Amino acid sequence: MPNYNEIKDNDSAMAVLEGKSMELRQQRRKLTVGYIAGHPKSPVSVSLLADMAVMGEYKTLDSLYKLLDPVAQKTAPGGRVGKRIATLKKSAVGEPFIDFTLPDTEGNDVKFSQFKGKYVLLDFWASWCGPCRAENPNVLKAFNAYKDKNFTVVGVSLDDDGTKWKKAIAEDGMPWIQLSDLKGFRNVVAQEYGIQAIPSTFLVSPEGVIVAKDLRGQALQNKLAELLN
Repeated sequence: MPNYNEIKDNDSAMAVLEGKSMELRQQRRKLTVGYIAGHPKSPVSVSLLADMAVMGEYKTLDSLYKLLDPVAQKTAPGGRVGKRIATLKKSAVGEPFIDFTLPDTEGNDVKFSQFKGKYVLLDFWASWCGPCRAENPNVLKAFNAYKDKNFTVVGVSLDDDGTKWKKAIAEDGMPWIQLSDLKGFRNVVAQEYGIQAIPSTFLVSPEGVIVAKDLRGQALQNKLAELLN
C-alpha cells in the first residue's frame, strides 16, 4: 500500500486508496454481520455490535440488534447497546437536525439553526485528532468549491484547551465558523448527536434534514457535486 504522505496531494491516488480501504471495511462488516446473525445469543455478538455502534448508521444497527436473542438484549452490555442505538436514531439520516447553541472562538453564542436554508456540513473534530487534521484539507477544498453555492461548514471541536484549539484552526487554515464549549467528549452537542469517535460529520439540507453522515475524502466531494452542481 502506498505511503499516505507521498500521495496525499494526488486526488486520483487518494481515491484509489480510499476505495481499497472501503473494500476492506466492507469485508470486515460482512463477516461481522454474518457472525451476529448466526450467533444471536452470543456475548461476542453483543460486543461486535457495540463496536459497530461507535460510528455506525442507525438503521443497520437497529436491524442487527433485533436479530439478537431477547436474553442477549437484556444483559447489561445488550442494554447499553440498545440505549446507544436509541441515541443514534435521533441523529440518523432522514431525521431533522438537533439544534444547539455553542460559543465561537470569541466567546459569542452561535445557534446552529441560524444556518438553516443552506447545506451545512456539521464537522466534529479536535486539534489532537490526527485523522481529523488529515481530513481538514479535504473539507477546506469542499468549502472553497461550494461556499458560493449555498453551502457552508460549521466545526464543533471536542478540545478542552482553547489555545490548542485556536492554534489548530490557524494552522489548518479553516475559514468557517468554529464552535466549542471546551469540554472534550463531555460536549453537550456531541452527546446529543451520539458522537463517540471523531472525525464525525453530518450533512444537513437547507430544510434542516440530515441527508448524509461521515462523508470523507472523495465521497464528500462527490456528494456535494451531486447536490450543488
